[in-house]
Amino acid sequence: MSTTLAIADAVVASLNAGGFDPPLGAVRRYQPTFELADLAALRVSVVPRSLEMTNATRATGYFDCAIDIGVQKKLDGDAEIDGLVSLVERIADHLRQKRLPTASEAAFVSIANEPVVALEHLDQHRAFTSILTVTYRVRR
Repeated sequence: MSTTLAIADAVVASLNAGGFDPPLGAVRRYQPTFELADLAALRVSVVPRSLEMTNATRATGYFDCAIDIGVQKKLDGDAEIDGLVSLVERIADHLRQKRLPTASEAAFVSIANEPVVALEHLDQHRAFTSILTVTYRVRR
C-alpha cells in the first residue's frame, strides 16, 4: 500500500478510536463533497493531500505525507460554531506530537488549521467547514 494512504488510514483509525463524544465516524475519502442535506450530521473526512520526498542518506529518503482532515456540518444556528471550532482543536490536540498506533513508523511533523472556519460556506450554505492539515514523516 502507498505510504500516504497507509498514514491516512492510520489517522482515520486514530480519530475513530479517540474517545470523542459523539464519535467522529471519520472516513478516508478522495473527494469530500456532500449535498447540503448530507451535512445534517457531522462529517469528518480524511483526505491524502500531498507527498514530498527528500534524501535522508544515499540509500534512504524522507517521505513527508500531508493529510487533510475536514470537519463539516450544516448549522442550525450560530451557537453551534463555537462547539465545532472546539472540536477541531480537540482533534488537533489528539494528533499533535503523537505517533499513530497503526503507523508507528510515521513521526508527527506539524499541524495547521486553515481555514479555521470557511466563511464562504457560512455565507452561502450556513454550513461549518474547517480543515486541519497534519504532516507525518516516514524514513524509508
